[in-house]
Amino acid sequence: MAERSKQWLLIATGTLLGSFCTLALLRFLSRKEEKQNGRSSSQFNPQNGMIDNKKKLAGCRTSCQDSLKNLHGLDLEDEVVSEQLTRNIQFFGFEFQRKVSDAYVVVVGLGGVGSHAASMLLRSGIGRLLLVDFDQVSLSSLNRHAVANRDDVGTPKALCLQKHFASIFPESNVEVKVQMYDTSSEEEILSGYPDFVLDCIDNIDTKVALLAACVRRGLKVLSAMGAGARADPTRIRVADLRESINDPLSRAVRYRLRKDHGIDGGIPVVFSLEKPKMKLLPFKSLTEEEENPSDYQVVPGFRVRIIPVLGTIPAIFGQIMASYVVTLLSGLSVEMEPVVNLDLDHYGILHNRLVEHEESVYGSSIEVLVDVEEVMYVVKELWHGRSARDQSLINVGRKMWRSVNELMLVRWDKSKPATVTNLILLKLNEVNAHESSTIDLIKEKEPEFYSLVTCVLNRAKIDFGL
Repeated sequence: MAERSKQWLLIATGTLLGSFCTLALLRFLSRKEEKQNGRSSSQFNPQNGMIDNKKKLAGCRTSCQDSLKNLHGLDLEDEVVSEQLTRNIQFFGFEFQRKVSDAYVVVVGLGGVGSHAASMLLRSGIGRLLLVDFDQVSLSSLNRHAVANRDDVGTPKALCLQKHFASIFPESNVEVKVQMYDTSSEEEILSGYPDFVLDCIDNIDTKVALLAACVRRGLKVLSAMGAGARADPTRIRVADLRESINDPLSRAVRYRLRKDHGIDGGIPVVFSLEKPKMKLLPFKSLTEEEENPSDYQVVPGFRVRIIPVLGTIPAIFGQIMASYVVTLLSGLSVEMEPVVNLDLDHYGILHNRLVEHEESVYGSSIEVLVDVEEVMYVVKELWHGRSARDQSLINVGRKMWRSVNELMLVRWDKSKPATVTNLILLKLNEVNAHESSTIDLIKEKEPEFYSLVTCVLNRAKIDFGL
């Protein structure tokens, strides 16, 4: 009996131990599974910086274009990324910086202008860059290149930038193509719905081909004109291609676009009002003997770059291009200084005309409450040297300068004095019709013109804090 009791005790003890082991095993397996699930779910936890925002954004978008753009956006929730872009976020605001960081920009031509433009686009938080250039870094290009050093000489410019950019902003998606842009590579380079294309090419044929392709595809493009042989940074401007003067490259590009593609302006360009200080130098070898430049061409049809270049000027061109693109992508309104080729004497003449007109029409000039400096602001900043009725970019260039002597400032609202917020610029042959009309009549019969003038004059109120 005692023996049988001992057997039952052993069986019960074994059963109990087995149950405990089973429970322990189940608990272990359960915890293991929870850990695995935890690791898996952490990839989708926005707090740990590992969330795949790109796929999430792409899934939420309905259009293919938006999906492609946001596939490469930077994660501004990432602690390191947001800290690196702190000053930009403070400047634009978080949501506006997000527009910049979701953008895709193509830069074609990576020399003195293009390398600086690409570098500042990267530092400004552009989420995806495509850098295109067939050329290599040379020792003579180190005076103007943004990041290249002597170790990079002989390296393709695109790969050079990609290498350096990886240490500056590794989260940005920087793609490169070591190739020359031409019509055969158009689809490869311009597909993918870029938000902006920067043309930093210094060869006319490929430059014209790229600009024409962007216009045809409806892509926003900013083009750099000649930066060589210039020294005055204060004369660099951004304007329509039609308005770029004193620049041989602009003149040649305008002619080719109009002749070959029927494109007559409408393309913003960065250019210098300064006339080139010197021409292309004769090509000489190390022995000082003149040689044929074509013997040294990397690609047939491309000139050997023997134009003197002060490295600071192409760098400023590139910085301006980056600033233009980033502010536009963010939605920040920036008024570029208009190209108005007038000096103080011209503004003095316009001031005198205003005074004489006031005395003729109103019997006194006592209500002329602007001086020559304020006339300069109204003519240049508000009306860009053109009649308020001719704010298109058709009559620019030489036509525009010939018409300056036919302009006059008059009151917009005749019941108010002639101030910076109540002056419009008109052609002499438009003045009488304006003076015989009224604000109410203009608002009724010409609502678009009324809205245009109202918008421009409101800007003056903001600028002068009125």
